[in-house]
Amino acid sequence: MKITRFFKKAADRYNRTSLILRILCGLIVGTVLALVFPKAAWIATFGDLFVGALKAIAPVLVFVLVMSALAQGTSKLDKRFGLVIWLYMLTTFLASVIAVIASFLFPLQIVLTDAATADTIPQGIGEVMHNLLMNCVSNPVGALVNANYIGILFWAVILGFAMKRIASDSTKLFLANAADAVSQCVRWIINLAPFGIMGLVYSNVSTNGLAIFTHYGKLLLLLVGTMLVVAFIVDPFVIFLTLHRNPYPLVWRCLKNSGLTAFFTRSSAANIPVNMNTCERLGLDKDFYSVSIPLGSTINMDGAAVTIAIMTLACAHTVGVPVDFGSALVLSLLSTLAACGASGVAGGSLLLIPMACSMFGIGNDIAMQVVGVGFIIGVVQDSVETCLNSTGDVEFTATAEYRQWQKQGQELPYFLGDARRLDI
Repeated sequence: MKITRFFKKAADRYNRTSLILRILCGLIVGTVLALVFPKAAWIATFGDLFVGALKAIAPVLVFVLVMSALAQGTSKLDKRFGLVIWLYMLTTFLASVIAVIASFLFPLQIVLTDAATADTIPQGIGEVMHNLLMNCVSNPVGALVNANYIGILFWAVILGFAMKRIASDSTKLFLANAADAVSQCVRWIINLAPFGIMGLVYSNVSTNGLAIFTHYGKLLLLLVGTMLVVAFIVDPFVIFLTLHRNPYPLVWRCLKNSGLTAFFTRSSAANIPVNMNTCERLGLDKDFYSVSIPLGSTINMDGAAVTIAIMTLACAHTVGVPVDFGSALVLSLLSTLAACGASGVAGGSLLLIPMACSMFGIGNDIAMQVVGVGFIIGVVQDSVETCLNSTGDVEFTATAEYRQWQKQGQELPYFLGDARRLDI
């Protein structure tokens, strides 16, 4: 009985402690364990379990929430969706432009490694868009199994509207209860995030040294620096222009609650439940964010656009291909469209580099060597890229929602004070 009481008190104290504080403790503990016990591989299992659970529940969560919201007849595809899609696409394009400018200001040549291999390498923007459209009409069961969120969204919307027309009230109630049950499962998983973060940090610290970055340090610095500029200057400026409020309190909250886990999971799909939980804490409309968040994980790809543009121009500089600024701006547009299809291509943004390189007449064999370099520095590059992408999903969903509040005369959250105030 004493043992039971002890564990109950420990659990109560754990649940009362701030999740951010618990995650920071997980970071510290994971780092210390990696330094003291670098060969205790079982500790990394906590991270694998956490990421696996998030990846497993995310497709079901998206499918059930979207279908339930549409079936209830409460989801309104109003101007918020048009605004959030515009924000997604605008910031992805701006990110690629910033990446092109950074590449011209700091032109880099890279040491090429062995060519990477892949089963699916898109050869043109037409193929990328074809893959994107085919993902829409893929088998719905296969979409759930393979975490194809374009397909999941497509079939959830179709089935949701169908249920709205023909389903009985009891069926709609069942769907609502199912959505609540899946959401509760997500809360339980997120509550255990500190243990998952501990395992992920342990795995990174114990297995990845800094020696692998010596040849590619400048490239990594350019990639990460550009992404930070987008995260802390470009995206907040777009939010400011939309809401006319100091954007940094919102940016900070999204980074704490979404960006931190995205950095360590390195998976936008795995972070969908975290983002939905963050939207709930921000007081957003569940019918809105249950669609905009999974949509953002597909088309809001600021980090992917930065990676494609910088890696492509670095390849061009390395092989001596002259690139004028006009061609580079066309690359920005190409990177924007390609980044939107990144989640539907095996390997993500890196495997879209050969397609962008082909624009400058660079052969596939050389381009795939650049992809190989990308995999080497991906430990850091992919983490920052995912953090930028996932944080933006919440930021712009909240921005679109709060913009509607302004138009309706509703009061904005207390942390979005007067635009002239810069305190966070």
